[in-house]
Amino acid sequence: MTSNTLFYIIIAIIIINFIVDKVIDSLNAQHFNDKLPKDLQDVYDEAEYKKSQKYKATNYKFGILTSSFSVVLTLAFLFFDGFEFVDNIARGFSENPIIIALIFFGIIMIGSDILTIPFSYYSTFVIEEKFGFNKTSVQTFFLDKIKGWLMMAIIGGGILALVIWFYQATGKHFWLYAWGLMAIFTLFMNMFYSKLIVPLFNNQSPLETGSLRDKISKYTETVGFKLDKIFVIDGSKRSTKANAYFSGFGSEKRVTLYDTLINDLDEDEIVAVLAHEVGHYKKKHIIFNLFASILLTGLTLYILSLFISNPLLSQALGVETPSFHIGLIAFGLLYAPISEITSLIMNIFSRKFEYQADDYAKSTYKAEPLITSLKKLSKNSLSNLTPHPAYVFMHYSHPTLLERIENLRK
Repeated sequence: MTSNTLFYIIIAIIIINFIVDKVIDSLNAQHFNDKLPKDLQDVYDEAEYKKSQKYKATNYKFGILTSSFSVVLTLAFLFFDGFEFVDNIARGFSENPIIIALIFFGIIMIGSDILTIPFSYYSTFVIEEKFGFNKTSVQTFFLDKIKGWLMMAIIGGGILALVIWFYQATGKHFWLYAWGLMAIFTLFMNMFYSKLIVPLFNNQSPLETGSLRDKISKYTETVGFKLDKIFVIDGSKRSTKANAYFSGFGSEKRVTLYDTLINDLDEDEIVAVLAHEVGHYKKKHIIFNLFASILLTGLTLYILSLFISNPLLSQALGVETPSFHIGLIAFGLLYAPISEITSLIMNIFSRKFEYQADDYAKSTYKAEPLITSLKKLSKNSLSNLTPHPAYVFMHYSHPTLLERIENLRK
């Protein structure tokens, strides 16, 4: 195989992936105006349903624009030897492969982010604002960007530097050391993300003493689940959309409730949502997802180790001087179809786990408050209640609202 052939394989992968995505998006869009099923007719009134339809259509059209821009930019970068241009800039600062790689990825990542800021800004301050979701200030928007860049430089740059160092020190066996590094990092972030990273962006405070905390404590005692750390996060700082999530293990396990969730739901519904989250923990879903992620990372790194030293990877992107960082870019583009397949498999497991967590909440608490909470959350986020099955299969990590309600009412 020649580098030219590999180049056109990469181009084909990008174009085919884009076409498949747009076809599935189009199929989904054709269902935006479907009549709501009987079990969902109480989610929206007529005016609210029209608003949700407009929201879906607006995001669909905007999605076509943003994804088209991204693909055209990527293709232009490939056809006009953009990677070689950036590589030459990076090599002008140093001869050290690690320094070169850090500068190269810094330019690529930050440059890409800067080019897409107008789209992100429009989405936040025009679309989300128009439909009543946005609570983000312009200052918060840009501070988030700067904090994101700093985190990417410190954490992403540190991991990349170590991986390249492993490659230089151990050759083709680097993937084992890199896998160990990534496994430790994944475990660490799962344990301490809420404690170390979240406070950089949001304020968290323990749930106040009162009837809600009492109800939660009573439920967790009933199911033998020790939970001392229940936090409320100021999600309303950025959006009216609500959420809740579980993180950590052992003494670090905690539940985080968005303040918007507390405002939108009554106490019975909040406990039902919490029961669902406890279900994920009790059913070992969090451990499964954690170790599946680590295993997939190991598989990816192993496959990378088989190809990274081949100069064809760098040459396919128009760079004559082979390097780890250029090879990594080429590998990432070529690996996209495999990544898509593993993502689909993980989504299948995820949807199955959601049913199991719902069943746990139903058996240890009550089904009806979980149903009403799901309806309220869907209504308040103007969710699509009639998605196309192909779109669900490709993109949904949760079953549809209708599927979850039907399961809870069995």
